[in-house]
Formats: sequence, C-alpha cells, structure tokens
Amino acid sequence: MTPGQAADSPQFRAVLAGIKVCGRVGRPRTRPDAVAADKAYSSRANRAYPRRRRIRAVIPEKADQAANRKKRGSRGGRPVSHDPQPYKERNTAERCINRIKEWRGLAFRFEKTPESYLAGLYLRGAILWIRSLRPA
Repeated sequence: MTPGQAADSPQFRAVLAGIKVCGRVGRPRTRPDAVAADKAYSSRANRAYPRRRRIRAVIPEKADQAANRKKRGSRGGRPVSHDPQPYKERNTAERCINRIKEWRGLAFRFEKTPESYLAGLYLRGAILWIRSLRPA
C-alpha cells in the first residue's frame, strides 16, 4: 500500500510479483499471459519488467512519450506495440474497482492502518461475491 497522495505506478512490480493465476489443476502460476494497464503505467521500467518475465504488456503509450520518441528519430527506438482489443477488456477490472470504491472508507482511505484497509477490501469483496450468487 502507498499513502493516499502517492501514485500507483511505482507499485507495478510489487503487484505483478504477487499475482497468482489459478488453473484447473496444480499450483497457481505466477506468470500471467498478459497484463493490461492504463497510460499511467507506460514508463520504460514498467514495460521492461513484464518483457523480462515474458508477459505481454497491453499498455498504451502516452502522447508526450510518443512525441519524445519521434523527436529522437532513429535513436528514439521502435514504437510501442499496442493491441486495442485486449485493452478494451480492461474495463471489467475497472468496473470491479469502482464497485469496491462505493464504500467511502475504501475510496478515500480513511483507515489508519494497512491491516484495517485490507480487512475492508476483503469484506467488500466477500459482499460483492455473495451478491453475485443471488438469482436476479
């Protein structure tokens, strides 16, 4: 967790390192097929880390980064490959985060300790999961 005023982008590696993808059998994989993020995560370091781990990064390039790359000419490197179709599917995660943030305490980080904030996240996740089990 970061302080409320801090950006989330520096935590990209820590979050990606903690991901576990469950399959049908065996232990969970620690390397997802792809990771989707918005333009805030488009730094060189955030692109290099998934590349080293052979994870496809679906992160669009910021306009200022593209302009700086083009300004450098052939020394600026290749354009970032970006497939817009998997990026569109990212909205599922965004909608889930918005549902979690319906609780003011989680949205504005009122909790004093990381443990109580995490407990609120677990509680909100459980409530959303139980609601999804009810017939419509």
